[in-house]
Amino acid sequence: MDVKDYYKILGVEKTATAEQIKKAYRKLAVKYHPDKNPGDKAAEDKFKEINEAYEVLSDADKRKKYDQFGENYKHYEQHGGRPEDYDWSQFGGGGGQRRTYSYGSGDMGDMFGGGEGNFSDFFEQLFGSRFSGAGGGRRQQQGPGRGRDVQATMDVSLEDAYTGATRQVEVGGSRLNIKLKPGLYEGQVIRLKGKGNPGRKGGENGDLLITVHLAPHPQYELKGKDIYTDLAVPLYTAVLGGKLTVNTPGASLNMNIPAGTDSGKVFRLKGKGMPAYDNSGTAGDLYIKAIVHIPAKLSDKEKELFQQLSQLNEDGHA
Repeated sequence: MDVKDYYKILGVEKTATAEQIKKAYRKLAVKYHPDKNPGDKAAEDKFKEINEAYEVLSDADKRKKYDQFGENYKHYEQHGGRPEDYDWSQFGGGGGQRRTYSYGSGDMGDMFGGGEGNFSDFFEQLFGSRFSGAGGGRRQQQGPGRGRDVQATMDVSLEDAYTGATRQVEVGGSRLNIKLKPGLYEGQVIRLKGKGNPGRKGGENGDLLITVHLAPHPQYELKGKDIYTDLAVPLYTAVLGGKLTVNTPGASLNMNIPAGTDSGKVFRLKGKGMPAYDNSGTAGDLYIKAIVHIPAKLSDKEKELFQQLSQLNEDGHA
C-alpha cells in the first residue's frame, strides 16, 4: 500500500498550521498549474498530487485520521502485514466490528480527472474511494429501499465557474450533459437525482452528488465573490494616463488609467467579480492593482529626454 507523505508533498512540517498549509498549497498549485505547463505530464501529475495532499491536510478531521492511520499502518506494514488483514475498525468506532473496504477504479475516476493512481491506495483505504460507489469506497449492508448516493469531486476552473460551462460525464454507461451555471463556489454540491446506485427491490435510485473544487488560478485570486488581480502599467501610461486592456475571467475590458497613477494603486470595477449563483444580476467586484513597469533599457534619446525632464523638475522646485 502506498502511504504518501502529504506533508512532504506540500513541503511543510507535521506541526504546520492550516494557514501555512494553505499558503504552501497555493504556491505549488500556481507553479505546477496545467495552464502554466501545457503538455507537461510530470507537472500535471505533480499538480494532482498537490491537490490530493491539500484535500486531506486542509480538512481538520481528515488530517487527524491521516496522521493516526499513517503512523499505525506504517508500523503494521513494516512487520509484514497485508492491507486486507489490517484492522481498520480500531480507529473508526462501530463497537469493535471490523470494517471492510474495497478498491477499484471506474468511469467516475476518469470522468472527473481522478483516474487510477491519482489518489494513493492509503487515501482510498482511509477515506473510501474519491468516487465512492463507482469502483471503490466503503461497503455497507444494503437493505430494501433507496439506493446509495454516489459521491464525486469535480475540479472546475475559475473561468468556468465565472461564465458557466457544460461538462459531459459517463454514468453507468450513459452519457450525461451537466450544465454548470455561472457563480459556482468552492464546496458547492451539485445533485443529479436518480444517477446514483440502483435501489433494491424496486426502490428509487440514489443520487449523484458532485462536490465542486475551484482550481487555483495563476492570475486571479478569489475572496468570496470578489476577484483580485494585478495589471502591468507602462511608465508612460502611468504618467500621462491612457487606456489599457484588462483581462477578466469572462472577457477583456478597456480601462481608463488616470494620469499620475502610482504603482500599487487599486482600482475597483463594481459588479465585475464572480456572479452570484442563482441570483442573476448580482456579482462581486473586480479589484485591479496597478503595477507600474520602469523601462529596463533606455535609448540614448530617451535618456536625454528623461534628463531634460529631471532638470525641468529641479528648476520648477528651485
